[in-house]
Amino acid sequence: MATSDEPYAARLDIDYPERLDRLTSALRLIWIIPIAIILGLLMASGNETVITETGERVERSGGSIISGLFLATMLMIVFRMRYPRWWFDFARELRRFSARVGAYLVLVTDKYPSTVDEQSVHLEIDYPDVERDLNRWLPLVKWLLAIPHYIVLFVLGIAAFFAVVIAWFAILFTGQYPQGLFDFVVGVGRWWLRVDAYAFLLVTDRYPPFTLR
Repeated sequence: MATSDEPYAARLDIDYPERLDRLTSALRLIWIIPIAIILGLLMASGNETVITETGERVERSGGSIISGLFLATMLMIVFRMRYPRWWFDFARELRRFSARVGAYLVLVTDKYPSTVDEQSVHLEIDYPDVERDLNRWLPLVKWLLAIPHYIVLFVLGIAAFFAVVIAWFAILFTGQYPQGLFDFVVGVGRWWLRVDAYAFLLVTDRYPPFTLR
């Protein structure tokens, strides 16, 4: 079992930019559209049309890739005590890509999100030794145990939104992201990642700490 002194199984760091481009920051919601579409296609739900006996057409959601990976991983841990490496790698790389897109959206980087390169967003998730590190039955309730975090993160998410708005104006006038706001926004993203790793990626049984650090 990991101790509180050991690094958490999911970690996020973003390089602080000394200068940011005012033009691309001002038009960020426009510049991000192409890569946001790509990310949306990767994570979108699949729908199918079902025709009932009365002839009524019903749209039925097939679920997103994220929810599918969560359910598949949960079942594999519960019934087989295994976590296939290849879909862990896919889930990790998808989180890395989405983190780069998110970082670009909240203005903490000027680098247009790459689908391959790490750039200035450093996200690490440790692959678990299932038999040694994970409890077979915890995946069934982790999403429930994480409810206190959802509540705190809802509040922090609102605060982060206003922090990004303030930072946007600061960048337009000074070309810099205030260090305190940068640390706060990145800290909220780091917190979200730890909860995601615990409750949905299922890579650790260590309860996420309530901290932005």
